[in-house]
Amino acid sequence: MSEVLEHLYNSVIDGDQEEVESLVNELINANHEPQQILNQGLIAAMSEVGNRFECGEFYVPEMLVAARAMQAGMAILKPLLVEKGIQAAGKIVIGTVKGDLHDIGKNLVAMMLEGAGFEIIDMGTDVSPEKFVAAVKQHKPIMLGMSALLTTTMVNMPATIEALKEAGIRDTVKVILGGAPVTESYAQQIGADGYGADASRAVALAKKLNSA
Repeated sequence: MSEVLEHLYNSVIDGDQEEVESLVNELINANHEPQQILNQGLIAAMSEVGNRFECGEFYVPEMLVAARAMQAGMAILKPLLVEKGIQAAGKIVIGTVKGDLHDIGKNLVAMMLEGAGFEIIDMGTDVSPEKFVAAVKQHKPIMLGMSALLTTTMVNMPATIEALKEAGIRDTVKVILGGAPVTESYAQQIGADGYGADASRAVALAKKLNSA
């Protein structure tokens, strides 16, 4: 790895947004391949951030700052990756379920998934089953991620899965769940494909389901 790429990698981990933007531009001007900058600089760094979170070295604030720095670099790289026809690992539609306006956890998961190379369609908060179904029909994602922070809104997770079945598209998409009151057993009970207890585990789950 070049010295500048290594500096980029460390700057993402440190959450230094301005430095990340500067280094990505420097690497582009030095004719580094956008895919190399993405994989060795941004994605590798976010993978390390996830590892540090798992080990208890990083907490949510450090992950958020690193993810925002990564996104700043991604914003510069995206047009170049599109130009070269480089495909993302797959599309993921994500949103907080109907009646729930919490989005910090969902936003972190979305940023971490983007940092792992997925294309994210973020539906925001208070997303009805009908809106999720429409998004799956429109974007044809490999996965649908739903978040809930309230026990009262969790009922809209099975409602969305039922809506996908009624629309005849449940088999076309993997459904993953997250949020404080959600559990592995609840995910299994309502027929979801997986559950991520936190952003790092959600990324690991998405990678696993995508390679299955």
